[in-house]
Amino acid sequence: MAVDLLLGLQWGDEGKGKIVDVLTQNYDIIARFQGGPNAGHTLEFDGIKHVLHTIPSGIFHENAINLVGNGVVIDPVIFKKELDNLKQFDLDIKSKLLISRKAHLILPTHRLLDAASEASKGKAKIGSTLKGIGPTYMDKTGRNGIRVGDIELSSWKEKYRALANKHEAMIDFYAAKIEYDLNELESEFFAAVEVLKELTFIDSEEYLYQAQKSGKSILAEGAQGSLLDIDFGTYPYVTSSNTTAAGACTGLGVAPGKIKEVFGIFKAYATRVGSGPFPTELFDSYGETMGRVGNEFGATTGRPRRCGWLDLVALKYAVQVNGVTQLMMMKGDVLSGFDKLKVCTSYSYKGEQIDHLPFNIEEENVTPIYTELNGWKEDLTKMRSTDEFPKELNEYIDFLEKELEVPIKIVSVGPDRTQTIHR
Repeated sequence: MAVDLLLGLQWGDEGKGKIVDVLTQNYDIIARFQGGPNAGHTLEFDGIKHVLHTIPSGIFHENAINLVGNGVVIDPVIFKKELDNLKQFDLDIKSKLLISRKAHLILPTHRLLDAASEASKGKAKIGSTLKGIGPTYMDKTGRNGIRVGDIELSSWKEKYRALANKHEAMIDFYAAKIEYDLNELESEFFAAVEVLKELTFIDSEEYLYQAQKSGKSILAEGAQGSLLDIDFGTYPYVTSSNTTAAGACTGLGVAPGKIKEVFGIFKAYATRVGSGPFPTELFDSYGETMGRVGNEFGATTGRPRRCGWLDLVALKYAVQVNGVTQLMMMKGDVLSGFDKLKVCTSYSYKGEQIDHLPFNIEEENVTPIYTELNGWKEDLTKMRSTDEFPKELNEYIDFLEKELEVPIKIVSVGPDRTQTIHR
């Protein structure tokens, strides 16, 4: 049985949580493959808004098993808060939620290192969510990390103490001094670890192999977006994991040949949280309107998102790198009311017109070249079929499909799961 994959194609915040929620009914297992609690997957149904940070977005579906893969980094404190928020829904968490023993743990000192590092960078800061993600992945690749399976061992606290002591020495190294009470942070951390121990830990690569052999359907769920990939994103303003399709193989132990459909999620415009280049960013009333109507605030940080026109150069790049087979366009409703819409179809790069993503897209190197299309006035939020779409919206979708050479199968016209139109 093949594994389908769903991921974001921009700088995150594309609406992946909603689409996973919509698609979950078709799958037996939803498996998160990378990232940490810097992700914020927002789901809205039955008049209730849910924000998940680490737990896969299929948790609200009765028949779906939800798996946190080895490529994910877990903060037990944040994880416990997520579990506490789910208690009101009477879910069978013990059997519905499985955690890979190979997933790494975020320690309190990882968060402190993150804060000290970012504060020391001054104007050159990355725009970290300060969740300790980067330092945790650094310890993973440095072969110092603590994994979920370690907390089943009697000696794990000695391993924790040695690593925490090392981190404190590193924190003292940074020029920016931060105030903290590690005893208080550790008290909360160890209490949360005890809650984590009550969950079901598995050897996830074996579990998924057997699930495939037995014919189970699996949807791999990514976090952040392709342009934040540690290798292929707008480095160094990226996250610390592989957010692209290849990350699903390393983050779950799934063989590349087992990946079938790759669902790519993108907004009808573009947004970005934090620092980093953004060629199509708008600083005028259009950008302000996108942010206000689209409620563009980070689900994890609450920070306002930078907004701009859709960048097809970057989107094509993400489609190519991921091998996308189906596209899903989110937030088409936000563009209602614009007389004209612009789409970046190429760059002027150091005086030359190009249509691929170059090594560096900083403002001094890149100027976007736009194609203009007609906008639409109609309110899309009440529409439930493509037959109701205004002509200009269909023209916008047709234009994108032609440029991207991949079909747009879903158009979202609002946050609720009912506001999802299949084409």
